[in-house]
This record gives sequence, structure tokens and C-alpha cells, in this order.
Amino acid sequence: MAQTSTSLPGDWSNRILCYYENVTSQVQIARIANIPNWLFERVVFPRQRLLFEALPEALLEVRNSNSTSLLDQIPCPRLQVKDGIRAGLNLADTTMDSAYD
Repeated sequence: MAQTSTSLPGDWSNRILCYYENVTSQVQIARIANIPNWLFERVVFPRQRLLFEALPEALLEVRNSNSTSLLDQIPCPRLQVKDGIRAGLNLADTTMDSAYD
């Protein structure tokens, strides 16, 4: 499955930096589909960390790659990085996955 995203419109200045980690042993699909004119979808491998920008009203949908059932739907403010650290994550140790690519 390909990584899919379209750019967030540049005039949306209320973007937040978010962090998600796949803590399972299964490949997951993370997707934001509730923002009009914006699509964000990533394959997230086991133990992989995903750093991305989103709007505060965005919902991250998480599914197993081999199933269509929804595992979780997480409001992006719950995933927001605060002061460069989230859940013990040192952002200097991660790779940025930009939603603008």
C-alpha cells in the first residue's frame, strides 16, 4: 500500500504536531479522513513511530493492514506533542514524517 497524503492548506495556521506509535506486532494503516480537501494515510510497521502535522479537529483512524475493521479512532489533540516531548519520546531521536510531502 502506498503512502498517501495531500498538503494541508497553507492558510490553516492552527496545525498541531502529533505523535503515534504502533505498539502492536501487526502492520497498521493510520488515516485521517475527516478533514475536507485533505487526505493523510500511512502504513505504520510494528514499533514504528509516526510524527505528523494535523488540524486539532482531525481524527486518526487506525486499522490492521489485513482487516477493514477499525481498531481505534483517536482525536489528534490527544496525540499532540507538547514542549518537544510526548510519552518519553525525544524528538531529536525520531524521523519527521511530514504531511506536506
